[in-house]
Amino acid sequence: QNPKTSSIVKQLVAEGNAGELQKYFGSRMEFGTAGLRAAMGAGISHMNDLTVIQTTQGFCRYLEKNFSDLKKRGVVIGFDARAHPPSGGSSKRFARLAANTFISQGVPVYLFSDITPTPFVPYTVTHLKLCAGIMVTASHNPKQDNGYKVYWENGAQIISPHDKGISEAIEENQEPWPQAWDDKLVDSSVLLHDPYATISKDYFKDIQKHCFHRNINKETKLKFVHTSVHGVGHKFVQLAFKAFDLSPPFAVPEQKDPDPEFPTVKYPNPEEGKGVLTLSFALAEKDGAKIVLANDPDADRLAVAEKQESGEWKVFSGNELGALLGWWIFTCWKNQNQDACAIKDVYMLSSTVSSKILRAIALKEGFHFEETLTGFKWMGNRAKQLMDQGKAVLFAFEEAIGYMCCPAVLDKDGVSAAVIAAEMASFLATKNLSLTQQLKAVYDEYGFHITKASYFICHDPKITEQLFENLRNYDGKNTYPKFCGRFKVSGVRDLTTGYDSSQPDQKAILPTSKSSQMITFTFANGGVATMRTSGTEPKIKYYSELCAPPGNSDIEQLKKELDELVNALEKHFFQPEKNNLQRKTE
Repeated sequence: QNPKTSSIVKQLVAEGNAGELQKYFGSRMEFGTAGLRAAMGAGISHMNDLTVIQTTQGFCRYLEKNFSDLKKRGVVIGFDARAHPPSGGSSKRFARLAANTFISQGVPVYLFSDITPTPFVPYTVTHLKLCAGIMVTASHNPKQDNGYKVYWENGAQIISPHDKGISEAIEENQEPWPQAWDDKLVDSSVLLHDPYATISKDYFKDIQKHCFHRNINKETKLKFVHTSVHGVGHKFVQLAFKAFDLSPPFAVPEQKDPDPEFPTVKYPNPEEGKGVLTLSFALAEKDGAKIVLANDPDADRLAVAEKQESGEWKVFSGNELGALLGWWIFTCWKNQNQDACAIKDVYMLSSTVSSKILRAIALKEGFHFEETLTGFKWMGNRAKQLMDQGKAVLFAFEEAIGYMCCPAVLDKDGVSAAVIAAEMASFLATKNLSLTQQLKAVYDEYGFHITKASYFICHDPKITEQLFENLRNYDGKNTYPKFCGRFKVSGVRDLTTGYDSSQPDQKAILPTSKSSQMITFTFANGGVATMRTSGTEPKIKYYSELCAPPGNSDIEQLKKELDELVNALEKHFFQPEKNNLQRKTE
C-alpha cells in the first residue's frame, strides 16, 4: 500500500521489464543472526513497508511462542536517521510500522520518539527487562541500505537457532494483518511508551561508573574533535563528555547533524580510514585539537586518530585501540580492586580474527581471556553467561572498531568508548604521554602484536567456494597446505568443517558454521592468518598477526616479516589473478 513502491512495480510491469522484476521478487531477503540488511526499494528482496511488516509479524509470533509474559513485558524499538525518498522508506517509518504490528497484538512497545544510537536498544532491553529489542539501522552501509537488527531478552544480539525460528515464522505470516499499514493507530494506544527521556538519563548515569578521573577531566587542556559522520552520535557524545566532566569536543559542523545522503563522504564508515576523517583533521588543525574521535552513523563503533610530533595524523587500527582500551580498563579496575583474589573472576573477550593482545595482557596480569567467533553477537551472549555466573567482564572488542567497555550494554558501543578513550588520553597527558607512546609501552610490556588485514572482492560465490575447497585439498584430498611460500604451517583450524589440528581429537572447540567459510592458519614463526567470507558483503577477508614475546623490540623486522607472510598468503592461497579477485582499493 505504499504508493511509491507500488508505482515502481507497476511501471516495471508496464515496461515488461522481467529482469528487474526478477531482481525485486526473485528471492526474499534472508533473515539471519544479524537480522535483515538490504537496499531500500520495492519487492521482497528489499527493505520496504511490506517486508518490515512481514518480518515483524513473524518475529511477534515467534516471541509469543517463547514468552508467556510478552504482553506484560513488551519490546523496545529504536531507529537511526536513514531515509530513501525514491521508495518512501525510512528508519523512522519502519520503526513505527513494527510498533504498530506488536501493538495490534496487545504487546507493549517502548518506541523511541527520536533517533538514538544502536547501543540504546540492547541497554533498554536489559534495563527495563523486556523480551526483545529491534533497531532499524544499516550502521555504516551505503546510503540506500537499511536493516533490522534483533536483540533477545538477555540484551545480546540473537544467535542460532533463533534466526531460523524467526525466519520460519516470517514465512508463515506473510499476509499483512488487518490495520498493518495504519501506523497512526500507535499514537493513541495505551500500549505505546516513549523511553527516550528515562533511558537517556539512566544510560549516562550507568556509564559514569566507568569514570575514574573526574578531577583530571575537569582540568585537562587536551582538546578533542568529534564527528558523527552525518549519523546519530553528536548529541549523545556531547552528553557523555558532560557526564564525565570533560569539556565538550569540537563537532565537525558539516557532519554533526543527521543526513541520510551522507553528502561529505563516499562511504560513511570510519573504518575506511583517512578519507572519512578529512574534515575532522581540518577542524582539529584550526582549533588546536590533538585527538579526533569518530563514530559510525549508528554510533556503535569508534575510530580514534592522534596528531603526531611530525604533524601527521595516525589513525589507530581497531586492534591498536583495543590494546589501549584493554590496558586502560584493566589498569582502572586494578586501582579500584586491591584484593588479590578478585582477579580470578575477571574476564576479557575478543573475536577470533582480532589481535591476541588481550591474551598476552591476561597471561601476565592473571585474569581470564576468552576468544569467541567473529561478531558481537557471540561476545555479548558469552559475556552474559559469564556475568550470570558472577564473573566480571571488563571489556570485549573486535578489530572492526567495535568496543564493549561497560557491561550495561552487551554489544559494541561507540558512545561510552568515545568518552572512556577521552578520559584515558586526558590521564596520559598528565604524564606527558600521548596515546601513540602509551601503545608502544603496552607492546613493550606485553609483546609486540602487529596486524594486517584486508580483503578481496569476489562477486561469484562459486569461485569463493572453490578457493576454500582448494585449500582443503591442497596436497591431495583432505590435506591442508604445509607451507605458504617459505612459511611453514604449524596448525590449521577450519570452522566451516569443524577441524582443528591442535586439538587431541582434531575437533574445533568454537562453534562451526557450514554456511560461511573460515580457515585459520598458524605459522611456525608466530604468525596467524585467518581467511573468511563476509556475511553481509561480497568479500573474502583476511586477518594476519605476528605476536612476539616481550623483549623482542625490532619492530621494523617484525613488520617486514608480516608483510612477506601477507604477500605469500595473497599469492599462494588467494591467487587473485587466477580467481579474478578485485583488490581492496583505498
